[in-house]
Amino acid sequence: MSRRKHLKTSGSLSRPAAALLPLGALAAGFGLASAALAQTAPAEPAKTENALPVVRAKASTERAGKEDYQATETRIGKGKQELRDIPQSVTVVTERLIDDRNLDTLKDALKNTAGISFLAAEGGEEDIRLRGFSLQATGDIFLDGMRDPAFYERDTFNYERMEVLRGSASMLFGRGSTGGAVNQVSKEPVLINKGEVASTIGSGDYFRLTADLNLKTGEDAALRVNAMVTDANNYGNKINKQGVAAAYRMGVGTADEFLASFYFLDNDNGINYGLPWVRKSPTDSTPVMLPIDARNYYGAASDYNASTVTLATLGHVHRFSSDRELRTTLRVGNYERDQRASAIRFATPVFASTLTPDTRLNRSGGGVHAKIMDMETAYLQSDYSGKHRFFDLNHSIQAGLDLAQEKFNNYGIAPNSPTMLKPSTTIGTPNDGASVDESRRITRLVSDFDAKALGLYAQDLIQLSSQWKLLAGLRWDRFDGRYSQPELRSAAGAVTQVAAVRSRVDSLWSKRAGVIYQPSATQSYHFSYGTSFNTSGDTYRFDALGSNTPPEGSRNIELGAKLDLFEGRLSTRLALFHSEKYNERNRDELTVNATNYVLSGARRAAGFELDLAGRITPQWEVFGSYAYIPDAKVTKGSAVNGVSLQGEAVGSRPGLTPRHSGTIWTTYKLNEHWRVGGGLNARSSDTPQLSTTIIAPKFITADLMAEYVQGNLSLKFNATNITDKLYADVLYRGHYVPGKPRNYQLTLAHKF
Repeated sequence: MSRRKHLKTSGSLSRPAAALLPLGALAAGFGLASAALAQTAPAEPAKTENALPVVRAKASTERAGKEDYQATETRIGKGKQELRDIPQSVTVVTERLIDDRNLDTLKDALKNTAGISFLAAEGGEEDIRLRGFSLQATGDIFLDGMRDPAFYERDTFNYERMEVLRGSASMLFGRGSTGGAVNQVSKEPVLINKGEVASTIGSGDYFRLTADLNLKTGEDAALRVNAMVTDANNYGNKINKQGVAAAYRMGVGTADEFLASFYFLDNDNGINYGLPWVRKSPTDSTPVMLPIDARNYYGAASDYNASTVTLATLGHVHRFSSDRELRTTLRVGNYERDQRASAIRFATPVFASTLTPDTRLNRSGGGVHAKIMDMETAYLQSDYSGKHRFFDLNHSIQAGLDLAQEKFNNYGIAPNSPTMLKPSTTIGTPNDGASVDESRRITRLVSDFDAKALGLYAQDLIQLSSQWKLLAGLRWDRFDGRYSQPELRSAAGAVTQVAAVRSRVDSLWSKRAGVIYQPSATQSYHFSYGTSFNTSGDTYRFDALGSNTPPEGSRNIELGAKLDLFEGRLSTRLALFHSEKYNERNRDELTVNATNYVLSGARRAAGFELDLAGRITPQWEVFGSYAYIPDAKVTKGSAVNGVSLQGEAVGSRPGLTPRHSGTIWTTYKLNEHWRVGGGLNARSSDTPQLSTTIIAPKFITADLMAEYVQGNLSLKFNATNITDKLYADVLYRGHYVPGKPRNYQLTLAHKF
């Protein structure tokens, strides 16, 4: 607790709860509206009585076990839809794939989707890139369709699946990136009794214990609890986390279904800030990776990345009939983060050709590289989805609203905090145990941000004929942000930060349109267009120029297909896409001293994607994802007399946009007891942002799996990066984080 004692430890949910009084009233209003509609909509009571058994029968067929690699439905598009009816690319990583590959974090799960790369930012957090555009951790990651806005190490222990929507997503989710959105789907209670307990041991003294327990508590009610404990030395970069998720559903399959859930995750992990690039030789200044083992950890033993997440959710579904429902969800959350890292740098100028075990590395001297923040959130979301017939045409309508209130506090190290120099180390002495007493550091509030958001949307999928469908959607958002910073002074009394209050209100429209051609039950072709926007306050701060700058805009065009092969056992997705941010925040020679940025920058990315998931034969299962982005360019920028002011140079290929990236994984069931599998992960050479000289080499890594099943017991062996390939996984212009070295894991699971 001492690490985060500056954060509020009592009544942490009081502020969002109080702030949500008007939201709660609105939620109650939706409940009353649902009840009123339930009473007045059916003209004949007999119809109501006949409709409910259909709904119940549908709910009772919920999958009781894990899916295979093939998914056919999603909720990422607001309301349950078949993937073939979404005119936009969606990649689904199912629970079965997550378990087979032992993927225990969101980042690992994302690596099973092509076109993904990671920026190792100065703050230590990892900024996700999709199709070459940023996926903000504060705005583009969702949990069960609701924003999950904080920086923390997300775990997969409560995942039913992970969904990646590619391309513009603002029509569905409001403010967001051009690249797309990531949705984490939680496990829900189902109407059977079942359970699973699994234990994993592995390299780096890795130990993980998970439990998934589902109990049917009534004819239409169930309770589900998932829990996780993970601990590892991890060659000095420790892992220590615990989590629990509990959910109770009542009225499953009836006209009114209720959900109450609680989620808690605590991380007390180490942090690998990365390693510096090194010049190749005295005669060749090309930056290259350090030729050292990826297991080598050079941070201080006292470095850590601690975070705590607490979420409470209430949900209600009112079903007017088997194909019409109103889903309303209220969630309050509290996020805390405290990070202390070491930025590893050379003590003296060196070259790769002259490195020795005695080459000294500094841990940033007295620098702390701290990221200390807390966040309180409250969200209310209500979505209607239903099938109707108007003007002699069938319509699948989705409409709704969402409200958000977010309070973000950012802290820093106070000038009267004790100075503690982190000892230097050498390349030959990784994980040397050196530490400082981080609990002695004094923190202070640096800034805070209050945000309120409102979104209203409507979308209609019209069945024009037996083969043609037309999609049209429109959304309006209002984002109101208020940023404040107190006056800060140095230890000597000099002003280091001037007190300021900045605010901005933005209102925008987002559009989505698409045409779908489905000549058969196994073929679906689409063409779509969508827009998205990013406000200046997306990262919960306003600088002096940004508070006067309108949002950025972007658009995505896609031509794609979804095809089912081998009697529907295998699904494939193909897409040609063109994504463009056409008014990026910038400064130019005419506005260098102006009071706001200008929206004069532009960049684009265009390419091809391919996914496949399912079974080639009943015994042979496969999942693959591949992206090829040959055309990526900064088309507009800023310069004074030809010298770039900020951003990447015009005409250059943006960093973190590899031409080729992908993964393939396959398993084969040899007999009733044995199943074996393997896969490859690959990425072509890539560059960090704002660098034209640093090139991270291409790489291919290989993984293997073998599983033995006897009744309700299973024993699974995983080997990842079996060749122990050294590669740069997460990139920044000052440093990089190596990919995971060769790793072995053994998992024993018992189902009951």
